[in-house]
Parts: sequence; structure tokens; C-alpha cells
Amino acid sequence: MASVSSSPCSPQAVLPVPLPLQLLPRCRLPRLPLPPLGLSAGARRGGGLLLPLTPPAPRAAEGNDGRAFAKEEEVEEGSEEEERGAYDGARDAESAGASKGSGRFAADYVSLGIREPVYEVIEVKSNGRVSTKKISRRQLLKSSGLRLRDTRSVDPSLWLMNSMPSLLVREQAILLNLGSLRAIAMHERVLIFNYNSSGGKAFLELLLPRLNPRNINGGPAMPFQLEVVEAALLSRIQRLERRLMHVEPRVATLLEVLPNRLTGDVLEQLRLSKQSLVELGSRAGDLKQMLIDLLEDPHEIRKICIMGRNCTLDKLSDDVECSVPLEKHIAEEEEEEIEMLLENYLQRCESCHGQAERLLDSAREMEDSIAVNLSSRRLEVSRVELLLQVGTFCVAVGALIAGIFGMNLTSYLETNSWAFWATTGGIAVGAVAGFFLMYRYLKTRKIL
Repeated sequence: MASVSSSPCSPQAVLPVPLPLQLLPRCRLPRLPLPPLGLSAGARRGGGLLLPLTPPAPRAAEGNDGRAFAKEEEVEEGSEEEERGAYDGARDAESAGASKGSGRFAADYVSLGIREPVYEVIEVKSNGRVSTKKISRRQLLKSSGLRLRDTRSVDPSLWLMNSMPSLLVREQAILLNLGSLRAIAMHERVLIFNYNSSGGKAFLELLLPRLNPRNINGGPAMPFQLEVVEAALLSRIQRLERRLMHVEPRVATLLEVLPNRLTGDVLEQLRLSKQSLVELGSRAGDLKQMLIDLLEDPHEIRKICIMGRNCTLDKLSDDVECSVPLEKHIAEEEEEEIEMLLENYLQRCESCHGQAERLLDSAREMEDSIAVNLSSRRLEVSRVELLLQVGTFCVAVGALIAGIFGMNLTSYLETNSWAFWATTGGIAVGAVAGFFLMYRYLKTRKIL
């Protein structure tokens, strides 16, 4: 019988006796195909994939010295190195593509129309230099040390939501929201939003002369941020006072004219004046409440004092701690000055608010007086109408009697000459008597 010998490297070969490691036949394992470049890292490692085992490719014929086998091994090792280099290059290319993809994603995000807002502001430095510049929100946050939520109070696009006056103190900046004035004051500069508005123009007119060294008159200069805060408060209160001075004489004139002259034009002027007083009182009251809240919070005032200095606030005692004792003394003096400054503007704001409230109360009292006057007139008209209705009733009774005698029926009275005068006199006397009786009844019942 012919014996069939199987190759020791074939899958069907079975070695009945375990051999030492040195005597085991040298077998080549088949090369597995590399994963595609588009797979993830887990797929490249073969995790989760079942790769089929293929039988080894036929070997080239070996010589007696085994040189063909060695040559084939060198060629295979070289090809494996080339494939490994290609695989590593593919991984690097894929990572570079991922980074480029993130850049493309950012570009696509911008292309969606969601752009970073850019503000056009006026920058006023402490030396009085004024310049117009455009600054993005990111640059604004980076230069001022603010957070994104802090800019909501000064963002011009949110003026409908942030109509309440506010003065927010942060570590490196002060945010001012006073009506149409929106500004960010820092240690050496101030950024003014909506500089073309009435509030922005009034603020610039007051701030720039204060920064001129010729207007100091030899006295000690205040810190720049305090100059900005004072100019902002002064411009706001002066605008309220000017508006009050414009409305007050008009309201006084209307109060003198209205009791004796009730016309549509006068009443319309009173309505417009009352509307102006309501708005003025509301704005003055909001500003007054803001100043009261600021005065009741000494922590905010001390934060203004230490701005731009090498000082900190103790978290427990809320005391000012400075590396230089002189700076601490200066900060304490500035705290007193700020309190006096806020007290002064609070008094002016209370005066404006009180005067507006008094004028508004006078206008409301005049409206009540006008309502009472109109009610009395309507009462007189109703009284006259009632009297006319009573008289009409009495005359209607006489007309009923006349209608009865007007029928073409024989009553034996038409033959007498005195019947006409008697009937006419009776109707007239009866109508007058009936009218007075009805009038007395209405007076007794207090209807008239």
C-alpha cells in the first residue's frame, strides 16, 4: 500500500508525540489582510471582527541550502515593513484629516449665519483720547475680564430686556446701564455703546472736560473709574431734571385753565402731561432704588475702591487688605468719597422723583375734579330731561282729552257755546296741576 505523508504545517497534520521546541517544524502563518483605512481604531485592531483563516500560499521550491526560503522570508519581511509603514501613514493621514474636519466643522458653523457679534464703540482713555473702534465679544471679554452673562446688561441688542438701570461692579470693570447709556468702565479706559444716543452724547459732554488737566484747578484728581461713574450719574440726573423743568410749567398752566375751560385740546394736553410725569417718575424711582441698593452694599463700594490697586477683600470680615499701607489708607478715603457722592446724587434723584410725584398727584386730582364737574353737569342734564318728561306726560293727558272730543260722535256739548272754553280751561288747569303734583312727588322721593 502506498503511504500518503501529510505536511507538518497543514491543518490535517497531527503530531502524536510532543517534540521539543527546537525540533518543531518551521511553519509560516498566513498574513491577515489589513483593515481598511476608514475603520475605527478598535476595528483596526481586529476587535469584534472574525477574520477567516486561509490556507498558506504555496512556497517556492527550496534548494538544498535553503537559500530560496531565506530569500522569500526577506522579501516577505520587506513587504510587511512596507505595509506597516503604509498603515502608520494612513493613521497619521486620518488623524490629520480629523483635525482638518474639525476646522471644516467650525467653518460650516460660521457659514450657518451664526456669527460672533461685533460692537462699534467709542473708547475714551484716561488721558482724554477718544477713538472709535469695532470689538468682538470675545475680545471684549478677554480685555475686560468679564463673563458672558455680565455683558447682558450693556448689550445694545438687549435694550428691551434690560431697561432697568444698573451699576455692576466686577474685579476689573464697572458695567453702567443708565437708560440709553451703556458703558464698561475699566482702570484706564471706558467703552461706550450707542454713543449716538442722547444718553451717550450727554455722557461724553460731561466726561471729556473732566479728563482735561486744565479743569482740575490744582486739586487732587479722582480715579478714572470714579470720574466715569460720576459723569454717568450726573448726565442721567440732569436729563431727568431737564425733562421735569419742561413738563412742570405746562402742567401748572393746565391746572389753572382746566376748572373753567373744558375742551378737547386741553384735556388731551393734560393726558400727555400725565403720561410724561408717569414715565419720569418711574425712571427717577428706578434710579433712586439702584442708588439705595448700592449704598446699602458696602462690599460693592469697596470693590470700586480697590480696582486697579494691589489690594484684596477679606472674605470673612470684608476688610480691605493691601500690600502697601498707603494704598489701604487711600482706598478707605475713596470709600467715604464714593458714599458722599452717591448720597448727593441720591438726594437729587429723590427731589426729582418727589416733584414728579407731586405734579402727577395734582394732575390726578384735577382729573378727579374734572370727572366730578362732568358728573354734576350730566346730573343737571338728567334733571332737565326728567322735568321735560313730566311736562310731556301732563300735556299728553290733555291731548288725550282733546282727542276724545275730536271724534265725530254726538255728545250734546257741541251745541253749547261755553263748552269749548270750559274744556280748554279744564285741560290746561289739569295739565299744570298734574305737573306740580308729579314735581312734588319727585322732590319728596329725592329723585330730583
